[in-house]
Amino acid sequence: MGSGATPSLMQVWGFFFLLLGPIKIIGPFARMTEDAEPALRRRLALRAFLFATCIVLLAGTLGVEALRNYQVPPLVLALTGGLVLFLVALQALLESFNPRPRSLPEQEPGLQLAAMPLAYPIIVTPSGVAAVIIYMTLAQGLMGKGVIVGLLLAIMVLDLLAMLFARPLLRWLGMPLLVFGTVLGVVQAALGLNIMLNALRSLGVIAAAPGAG
Repeated sequence: MGSGATPSLMQVWGFFFLLLGPIKIIGPFARMTEDAEPALRRRLALRAFLFATCIVLLAGTLGVEALRNYQVPPLVLALTGGLVLFLVALQALLESFNPRPRSLPEQEPGLQLAAMPLAYPIIVTPSGVAAVIIYMTLAQGLMGKGVIVGLLLAIMVLDLLAMLFARPLLRWLGMPLLVFGTVLGVVQAALGLNIMLNALRSLGVIAAAPGAG
């Protein structure tokens, strides 16, 4: 990955973990499969993992082609990514001030839930799709895009593990996970603002900060 509008690998990993990662999946999956047999939970997790992986790779491929056809400049893409990141984090933080129990549709647990709502939009969120499209477009060459795909697959494997071990994770780490989720929301909002400010400075919309290199 290069400099300028192109994010570092650590940044991309962080964005994918925030938007597509396992923290947001554990609670919904545990509630959805509360009355399911262990074998059904495992099959549902594996099928959702496969669906989610296909969705995110397909969306990334189609989105990259669409943005290439419209010739969107890299700095505009970076600005869009920061805006998406900030708005999603802001929404989650505002909801935390007035928490409401999140209810899932009353459905008998079964494999039909793997595609919707589990694979999409619980695992693969709309904001996650946006991040994948943006960073796949910003990646340089086939090697850069291959690295992005590798990071995506790693996140999907983490999601699979989170589903397979959702019950013990909630039992032993329920409260820490809630706190960690809030911390990640604050970090996500700050990262989004930072990306937007850097893009606006590079575009010449606002002046560079004093002493910035």
